[in-house]
Amino acid sequence: MSSDRLEAFELHTLRRWMVRAAVLTLGLAAGQGCAQTAPAAQTTGPQIAGCAIFPADNVWNIPIDKLPLDPHSADYVASIGVDKGLHPDFGVDPTNGIPITLIDAHTRYIKVTFEYDDSDFGNYPIPPNALIEGGANAPADSDRHILLVDKDRCMLMELYSVKRLSDTAWKAGAGIKMDLESNALRQDGKTSADAAGLPILPGLVRYDEVAAGEIRHALRFTAPKTQQAYIWPARHQASRNTSTKLPPLGVRFRLRANFDISNFSKTDQVILTALKHYGMFLADNGSAWFLSGAPDTRWNDDDLHQLLNVKGSDFEAVDESNWQYLPDSARVDPVENK
Repeated sequence: MSSDRLEAFELHTLRRWMVRAAVLTLGLAAGQGCAQTAPAAQTTGPQIAGCAIFPADNVWNIPIDKLPLDPHSADYVASIGVDKGLHPDFGVDPTNGIPITLIDAHTRYIKVTFEYDDSDFGNYPIPPNALIEGGANAPADSDRHILLVDKDRCMLMELYSVKRLSDTAWKAGAGIKMDLESNALRQDGKTSADAAGLPILPGLVRYDEVAAGEIRHALRFTAPKTQQAYIWPARHQASRNTSTKLPPLGVRFRLRANFDISNFSKTDQVILTALKHYGMFLADNGSAWFLSGAPDTRWNDDDLHQLLNVKGSDFEAVDESNWQYLPDSARVDPVENK
């Protein structure tokens, strides 16, 4: 690493630790009797390995329980399936779900060639033990995602349809690099490791969050048929069907407020509460109401499968069109979000 890059990296790291220290100090003060911030005005969003998963005012991290219904909500739900159950697409098996690989600033960068021209070109820090969706022997025509979180730089890198060519070369369908401390979206019209051009990481159900008792962000799901359209914060579409009865990529659904979750386990209640408050983004074409998560040996698959009792008819699409603040930003308009 050159001296200029080393100095920039050290300054960046120092700045992040100063911010974290300030947040910790505020948290301790609150615990000692100072005025506490209301949940709607939280100053920090979800985190992973000490890094924020986008700023607190990012659209992924803002509740939608007060938003109006999308006028096409009933049509969208019907097209996905009113009687189809919410399917947890993750579990105990390490090949069931989308895994996350944590790396640091010392991870070696590897050359990656891409199939799609709107990828973020360049080398990627892929360790030899990088976790691949479906496992290292997953079928070549499967999604085979790799999600990399650089915990030193707080950077996110996601790859789709990966194939290891050698110790020094990989191939992928698409790839993105994102700053987890920024609200910047991908350029309009650009895909990502997901069809909607959105990052995958912020929409995953992660065990540690559930065990802590709260998920404070939107989730990710798929639907069999989508419209040849996309809405903010999505950046890309993946369909040739122009029917307005089909949902566009980027549309956000929530679990109805009056849906009774009292008979579900504590684990499932955390997930369902998040779906009421933060909802889930339609991010890709796939099976109906498949909810994305990260595999973890601590999950209870039998318990998770109780989520199948939640049907499509229990969801509704919301209208967050007034929340967009800047054309290429995921920041929610601070005036509209009241």
